[in-house]
Amino acid sequence: MTPGARVQAAIEILDLVIAAARANGAPADRIVSEWFRTRRFAGSKDRRAVRDLVYAAIRACGPVPASGRAAMLLVARDDAALASLFDGQGHGPAAISVGEPIAAGGVVPAWLEKALAESDIAGDDALALLARAPLDLRVNTLKADRDTLELPQPGEPGLAPQSLRLPHGTQVEGWEAYLSGQVEVQDIGSQLVCSALGAQPGELVIDLCAGAGGKTLALAAAMDNRGRLIATDTDRARLSRLEPRAWRAGITIAETRLLDPNREAAALADLVGQADAVLVDAPCSGTGTWRRSPEGRWRLTPDQLGRYAAVQARLLDLAATLLRPGGRLGFVTCSLLDVEGAGQAAAFLARHPDWSAQDLHLGAGTPRGPGLRLAPSRDGTDGFFVACFRKT
Repeated sequence: MTPGARVQAAIEILDLVIAAARANGAPADRIVSEWFRTRRFAGSKDRRAVRDLVYAAIRACGPVPASGRAAMLLVARDDAALASLFDGQGHGPAAISVGEPIAAGGVVPAWLEKALAESDIAGDDALALLARAPLDLRVNTLKADRDTLELPQPGEPGLAPQSLRLPHGTQVEGWEAYLSGQVEVQDIGSQLVCSALGAQPGELVIDLCAGAGGKTLALAAAMDNRGRLIATDTDRARLSRLEPRAWRAGITIAETRLLDPNREAAALADLVGQADAVLVDAPCSGTGTWRRSPEGRWRLTPDQLGRYAAVQARLLDLAATLLRPGGRLGFVTCSLLDVEGAGQAAAFLARHPDWSAQDLHLGAGTPRGPGLRLAPSRDGTDGFFVACFRKT
């Protein structure tokens, strides 16, 4: 592909990403992969260059751009070399017209900028949400140890006890250590918030919103593969990914339960008052994960944010019924908005005056209401809120 053809390809992909954001369709990484799947003529350098252009444009635009071309013109405005490729030659984009619309820059749409500022995320803290994220690994202690594990590319030890950090884009999926389950890809912040629950060998632990099981695997390792670990979710496709991951990691204590939305309590009735610990890694806006999926900020609306908050409150109340006296309730969201973090945790305590928040010492994070908040700008991790409650 010529340099101009790469730019035009990025514009075409951006059009698809924008349409998907408006319709809550496929994520950008899947759209990029699908676009190249049917265009075998593009080599690895072409793919990398086009992908970089796509994500540069996504990160540059605050509000949803009108088109892929408008988004790319925003990037070209400050890049003369890129602008020169808009010349209409060959498969390249048409020449730039005088007064042609250019997408608006910024970090997020205006309403979301206000919501972040009200949660004390502004300036450099907000800009850091769009930086490229490194690749973090968790060494699976059921099979290996960070101090003795040998990898093709050694990583830097991170804040979590068994974490390693590698450069963005490191291809670990083909490593023997990954294929054999010695390491898992998991953000260091995610590893830290898992440790807040303090899962112990022999306990009954419930991962109430397990998804594909990333935190379930970390909990199983903390439990030394002893006890009972129940992973639940309402998404069949995501939950089905846990079994092969658990097999690769050597985990035998994980059970799965598929729940019906809004009917979770009926499916968990046999566990009421039984659990030693419950993790509520609740559905949320994902504002803390924009480094990995920056188009996510184009998908969020005020109504969606309100629905997420309502689900979080309902799941917290449900989780409280599952715990035995003295049991622990962990609440996690990958969000930096107080409505999904400190405010949500405070509201839970107001509804349940016989519960109290526990002090957390994770080696990272900033106190925020009844819990801690991890942020890319301050902790170098994805953004998270975490709190742990105990019935007094």
